[in-house]
Amino acid sequence: MPDTIVRHLSPPFGWARFLSETCNILVSSAGRRVVLIRLFQQALRELGLRGNVYATDLSSTAAGFHAADAGFYAPLFSSGDFIPEMLKLCEQHHIRLLVPTVDTELGLYAEHKQAFAEIGTLVAISSPETIDIGGDKNHTHAWLTDNGFPTPKQGTIQEVLDRPKDWPLPLLAKPRSGSSSIGVTRIHHLSDLHFAEQHGEMIVQTLATGKEYTVDVFIDRDGKARCSVPRLRVETRSGEVSKGLTVRNRDIQSLAERICEKLPGAYGVFNVQMFVDKKGGQTNVIEFNPRFGGGYPLAHQAGAHFTHWLVEDTMGLPSSVVADRWQDGLAMLRFDDAVFVDRDHTQL
Repeated sequence: MPDTIVRHLSPPFGWARFLSETCNILVSSAGRRVVLIRLFQQALRELGLRGNVYATDLSSTAAGFHAADAGFYAPLFSSGDFIPEMLKLCEQHHIRLLVPTVDTELGLYAEHKQAFAEIGTLVAISSPETIDIGGDKNHTHAWLTDNGFPTPKQGTIQEVLDRPKDWPLPLLAKPRSGSSSIGVTRIHHLSDLHFAEQHGEMIVQTLATGKEYTVDVFIDRDGKARCSVPRLRVETRSGEVSKGLTVRNRDIQSLAERICEKLPGAYGVFNVQMFVDKKGGQTNVIEFNPRFGGGYPLAHQAGAHFTHWLVEDTMGLPSSVVADRWQDGLAMLRFDDAVFVDRDHTQL
């Protein structure tokens, strides 16, 4: 079982009473998700629940590892030990809610969701089918097209090279499976495609024009989209939004909600990315991710308390979800912060 690196808080009274009134939460692959961890801690306080927010990561140098009430080492997701170890960890520490945050782990958690449920842990994850659709850009494009949602034209490098007149430059080349804009290349000349294909299996898309939005969506157990908050991506750094703005737009919200409700077995937190070109009258959905987006803290600060609502759902409490009581025009201007710990608590 993964070892703890920081403090573990033990219950001060009988286990039966403790477990009935406690909501321990585990944020998987916490990385830099310090704000997300703090928001879950805040949700427990606001709901008057006992509980700790734990974190797992491959390294004790992850900031989230130390922002949590306790941090645990986790095996690589590709290791055959990953799910067995996470099950042991959840059972030993009576985890009620497990929150995956990294794309590479989503499929594993979705596949084994029932095994976690059997030990009393709710995994905030959608169905394996939806995880597969969102995690593979070929599957995403095919699903969006088959269901009548607007999305850029997409093909393989070879298809573009075979019929270059059908593909006006510039274009975008992306890894078929990828996130955080890693490996995304703008293609200005056909020769650039030969360079791009050296980086693994790539797809090619026509450019989507206009302003880019990420829409945070909260989906209940019935697959109903209960709240959606569009965030204009003003500036990004390493694929994650560094400056953003909430924008109330019913057309954008409706499109994101319809996508989420159409997906099979969608649940929990989604983010849908799209470009909206008002001049050209075009909207293009780029992708969707069945997890918390890196810019979610902006939606939360605006009043869309997804973390709070997930805890309510986990504990069977009356839902306080509201659709439109969030602040329009709230800006987020991110800056670097730090977590300070003794060297003995890290691998440095």
